[in-house]
Amino acid sequence: MYTQHFTEEHEMFRQSFRTFLEKEAFPHIDKWEEDRRTPRDIWKKMGDMGFLGLSYPEEYGGSNLDFFYDVVFNEELGRSGSGGFAITQQVTQYMAGPYVLKYGSDELKKKYLPGIISGDLLCSIGISEPGAGSDAQNIQTRAEDKGDHYLVNGSKTFITNGVYGDFIITVVKTDPNAGSAGVSLLVIEQKMDGVSTSKLKKLGWHCSDTAEISFDNVKVPKENLIGEEGRGFFYLMNGLQLERLCAVPAAISGCERAIELSLQYMSERQAFGRSINKFQVLRHRIAQLASEVEAAKAFSYHCCKMYGDGIYDVKLCSMAKLLVTELSEKVATQCLQFYGGYGFMEEYPMARMYRDVRVGTIGGGSSEIMREIIAKMVIDSKSYAKAESSHDVANNKQVPASSSNGNGEHKSDFSSIYSNIETKATGARAIGNSLKFDFGDKQIYIDGTGEANVVSADNNQADCTLNLTLEDFQKVLSGELNPMGAVMSGKIKIDGDMGVATKLQSLLS
Repeated sequence: MYTQHFTEEHEMFRQSFRTFLEKEAFPHIDKWEEDRRTPRDIWKKMGDMGFLGLSYPEEYGGSNLDFFYDVVFNEELGRSGSGGFAITQQVTQYMAGPYVLKYGSDELKKKYLPGIISGDLLCSIGISEPGAGSDAQNIQTRAEDKGDHYLVNGSKTFITNGVYGDFIITVVKTDPNAGSAGVSLLVIEQKMDGVSTSKLKKLGWHCSDTAEISFDNVKVPKENLIGEEGRGFFYLMNGLQLERLCAVPAAISGCERAIELSLQYMSERQAFGRSINKFQVLRHRIAQLASEVEAAKAFSYHCCKMYGDGIYDVKLCSMAKLLVTELSEKVATQCLQFYGGYGFMEEYPMARMYRDVRVGTIGGGSSEIMREIIAKMVIDSKSYAKAESSHDVANNKQVPASSSNGNGEHKSDFSSIYSNIETKATGARAIGNSLKFDFGDKQIYIDGTGEANVVSADNNQADCTLNLTLEDFQKVLSGELNPMGAVMSGKIKIDGDMGVATKLQSLLS
């Protein structure tokens, strides 16, 4: 498939990583599956070769590369035909480590990021509990403030890297009466007193470890708090987008690999005097699968490009995760059918692929949760704001300022809104036009006709004027109100060039 997203350097990296995997990993995966464990030295070798920490900062040993290197990394992991092999570093690099990178203190970053990047440390994200999965705000694991430390009690389950890993980004309740505002993130090392793990038996992903973890009066230093106390739920809602998105390229390449292996088998397998790739019903099934995979691949690249550009789009990430994981099940099921009875045998790769893809529609938010998120955005005009990240600020990425007074009530005073808009607009690409927000007695004017957006409180004539109340605009900034939904419902009235108004979404992202 032709794509403008990969440079010659990307493809050189792909070939180098593929060669490494074909030599160091793929020949051993069958044994690792039987052993129910992947040896840690493979991750150290990956780190030594510079294959880990691709988009992490150089100061911690990373390569500070663009997101499409991560896309390549995940695509090549997906070709392994083993979800258990792929998930170990996917969790470490994309599902757990980024919370330290984006929201952790300098001390936490210095302590843990170099090990993640070198392959010396594995980590996990501890969200799910026996009684709470996708409903993260209702978790029961408690972290009681004891002055210089937290005392943690509770349990987590279905935790990848929970047995053989080194530390857990643990979702805890620091204020059990505050709902989502009482959720915080703590780094809990697995060697700490009071942490116990139990390895779970799984349908698939055999060479990775999945654990139930118990916390019994675990003393966790205060400095192990990630970000601010009470902001953990907001951090999670942002981090889950990367978690879902990194799974998509791996799932797509896994589908491609399944089709590739099936085509090889079909060309060799004889029935009724000819190879089975000559039977029309099988040929058409391959044609349909290949078409759907190609379309999903193009959409996934679009989502990855948006993420790499700093555009926070919950809806498209959720759509990609939903469509691709559902498609993976379909491809694995139908490709196994091509093999007939051999597809049911362990020595054939489709048996493992069939087992491994099943968790895709469950982990990282089930298909049902993805559909509900999408429905809320499409039907109810719900929007989701991006949490402020020290890493994004340091790299001059677009970051919305906080608009909460700490009690869950949003400020709607003009000064805080002006400051918020100034932060967003000056950090965004020049819009090429002038745009004015008219709140009646006050205005915010953005002149984007130069090299950068210039913000003022002048009541100048603009190419496009958006008329709305301060309260509704605050809801747009906080993510409670979708800009397009606000226009459609009449909460935002547009005077002037409608084409300029369409730039509002990217300006406020």
